[in-house]
Amino acid sequence: MILGMDRSNSEATAEVVVVGAGAAGVGVSWVLSEVAGIDTLVLESGEVGETFRKWHEQMRFLTPSFTSNAFGMVDLNAVTPTTSPAFTLGTQHPTGAEYAHYLQSVVDYYEIPVETHVNVESIRPTNGGFRLDTSQGPISTRFVVWAGGEYNQPSTGTMAGAEFGVHVGRVGEWGELTGGDHHVVVGGYESGIDAALELARRGSKVTVLDRGEPWAGRESDPSMVLSPNTHDRLWNQGGGIELVGGVDVLSLETSQGGYVVRGADGQCWTCDGEPILATGFRPLSAVASPHFASDEGGFPEVTERADESTITPGMFVTGPALRHRGVVFCFIYKFRQRFAVVASEIATRLELDTDPLSELAADGFFLDDLSCCDVECAC
Repeated sequence: MILGMDRSNSEATAEVVVVGAGAAGVGVSWVLSEVAGIDTLVLESGEVGETFRKWHEQMRFLTPSFTSNAFGMVDLNAVTPTTSPAFTLGTQHPTGAEYAHYLQSVVDYYEIPVETHVNVESIRPTNGGFRLDTSQGPISTRFVVWAGGEYNQPSTGTMAGAEFGVHVGRVGEWGELTGGDHHVVVGGYESGIDAALELARRGSKVTVLDRGEPWAGRESDPSMVLSPNTHDRLWNQGGGIELVGGVDVLSLETSQGGYVVRGADGQCWTCDGEPILATGFRPLSAVASPHFASDEGGFPEVTERADESTITPGMFVTGPALRHRGVVFCFIYKFRQRFAVVASEIATRLELDTDPLSELAADGFFLDDLSCCDVECAC
């Protein structure tokens, strides 16, 4: 198979097709191809790291990068054990564009087979595998690993009038927002506080509404509370941000010269700037979602043995959408620990040696015992 070739009149084949060339896609494909020696093809609808390239200029990684690899501690944002965004980029909290450069460097160095600007239009199970219909022609494969990420699928839930607000995933530049000296941000987790901080920095008054009070939480799992980096920025900012918990937002409306945000208890807030929706993302795209059952939270259900669909054998998921046995894998340093688990399952079915994959456990890339994930910090 020749990468970049127009295959509209022929069918390509690969043992494994990975959909998405972000952090999850590049990382899991490195394990599959470089460590396990499995014929792997990565399909990306844009460029390598496309969703990171769509981050607005002010957005930064929450988790810090540090070149600690030589001392047995892999950079928290690395997708392979012997690379480091801190080393490659020379920065601790990379921008999206910077991190995309790091991912491209990994692809180039390891010669990971990535085809860019290929849209996956459908995935159909066949006898013994799958057929993927793409913008560049059909592809047959034994296994599919979905690494499509979430950033391209903003969610507003059941909120009425959501079209009157702007989802944080659709903000290209904060200065482009429609006027306003006061904005209401719906959602008080990382993206909501990040939005509030940037708007306040630009002189706007900001009211943040959330069902709970994530800014006040204390848990060992950083996926459940604000990161230390966000806490630092929030409590050290110069004012202009009001945090309001216990609010279940039902609707957005327009009014003369502004907007009205209504809560379930009858409260309402008015603002003259566009409301900002930090209401999360859908975990799977329309192409992938039919192949996974959903749990109560809307996340894909996976098998106990590996991160495989419970309804479509041979189709796996990796990345921030992953939830396994109650554990949330939404950070890179978390979901990379399941790369080798997926690869080991595929290698076993292909009757390949899995010993090289087991060795990745020492680097934090093979976590199959999740009992340690319940440990609370002593202090």
